[in-house]
Amino acid sequence: MIGADVVVYAATSAGVCAAVAAARTGARVVLVEPGRHIGGMTSGGLGYTDVGDVRALGGMAAEFRAAVAEHYGVPVGHYAGPEPHVAEQIFLRWLDEAGVTVVFSASIAGVDMRDGRIARLTLRDGSVVEAAVFVDASYEGDLLAASGVSYAVGRESRSLYGEEFAGRREVVPGRHSIPPWISPFGDDPAGLTSGPLLPQIKPEPMADVGAGDGGVMSFGYRVCLSRAPDRIPFLRREGYDDAHWELGRRIFADAERRGDVHPAGRYLGLEPNLPGGKADGNSLGPFSLSVLDGSAWEYPDAAPERREQLRLHHLHHAEDFLWFLANDPGVPADVRRGMQEWGLPADEFADTGHLPHQLYVREARRMVTDAVITEHELRSGTVPPDVVALGSYHLDIREVQRAWRWVYEHPDPIAMVVSEGYLSVPVPIYGIGYSALVPRRDECSNLVVAVCVAASHVAFSSIRMEPQYQMLGHAAGVAAALAARAGAAVHDVDVDLLQQRLRDGGAVLGLAL
Repeated sequence: MIGADVVVYAATSAGVCAAVAAARTGARVVLVEPGRHIGGMTSGGLGYTDVGDVRALGGMAAEFRAAVAEHYGVPVGHYAGPEPHVAEQIFLRWLDEAGVTVVFSASIAGVDMRDGRIARLTLRDGSVVEAAVFVDASYEGDLLAASGVSYAVGRESRSLYGEEFAGRREVVPGRHSIPPWISPFGDDPAGLTSGPLLPQIKPEPMADVGAGDGGVMSFGYRVCLSRAPDRIPFLRREGYDDAHWELGRRIFADAERRGDVHPAGRYLGLEPNLPGGKADGNSLGPFSLSVLDGSAWEYPDAAPERREQLRLHHLHHAEDFLWFLANDPGVPADVRRGMQEWGLPADEFADTGHLPHQLYVREARRMVTDAVITEHELRSGTVPPDVVALGSYHLDIREVQRAWRWVYEHPDPIAMVVSEGYLSVPVPIYGIGYSALVPRRDECSNLVVAVCVAASHVAFSSIRMEPQYQMLGHAAGVAAALAARAGAAVHDVDVDLLQQRLRDGGAVLGLAL
């Protein structure tokens, strides 16, 4: 039996900040992590930090940014972010200094609910964890779901909250869109006759524009790459399937015909933006590290065994995509040569084959309460009275699916591959209220949610950034500690006191704009 005042589930950056913040108040804290690493995406490949407006950063997000600068001996903000292993070192030091007990390789097997409260967690190794208050800091919302808390997955219809950008998006041209005239059929490059679909295309028909279809932003791996002499070259994985990459060949052939071939780094968004000459590879363009075949739609509610299969599907995509860009004859020669200048850094992710340990779960479950944050609050810059963190990053919905459709050209329809869902809309600084972090009282009275907060699909596309998770984790940890100390429901936390404790910790809860 493991006992504590506060138990935090999942050592994402939000989870680390929640655990440390609670422990700094004097609470006994246990951090339960399903994997073997801490930091989530902050230490798992997302080195380029999506800050938004730096004036909105405060609390433990600002503290982390300052710790990165101190580590490298540079001014704050000098680098786009830390090397992955440095991020993990900083978080480990914080946990050690705060006296947090960390339990690794410990995923949830069951939740014992009593009188509307979480009484205990049973972990898959059979151990049991008890606490007065729990924090769900997982990307997936596994603790809230296991506790019977209401949640949503995927995008809603425009009509549900009256949001302009909700639902299935129109297919429009853009940087992330598939160029026209690419056939989806494996045996008909002209796209005139129906046949078996190429791999990497979601086969189901698209919903109507504006309809809610449960679509989830695509996942992928944010790879860390290096040009250093000791870099690990990209290898052809056992199980690599040449046929799986035919769509990429067609896209590159089309780009060559149009004279639209870019330098190699452009296909991964590579810039030497991290210390040590390393770069964070992102999903950029119509064919990228993101997996657009619809597998992300299944992931949030999948059983653990199926999730692991989906994770490996994404990991193999990343590994194979790097090999494809550097070696496949269908890739323009200049791109192949440019990619061969890069490799995996020898000093990162040594225990996971130098590829990241964290799948980029851009969204999964989102809690549903009577205080769901929507597009309206973000676009209007609303700061609610119970604000516990500010946000500022633009609405950033990554591609949701790669599908296909008939285009009615003369004289005969032509089938074309399309990608859909990408959206980027600037927003002013806005506030995230404490009410978005707690479930309905009658569903669970001792749970605070630091990642899968009550927000629409559109609003969550901005909230989901790592610095905002760090600030939300900070708020969740302090609130959990206050509730545990008072023996009260998380809904009865004195919000004024919570806000004052957050400000004492450097939080920014409002700006004179």
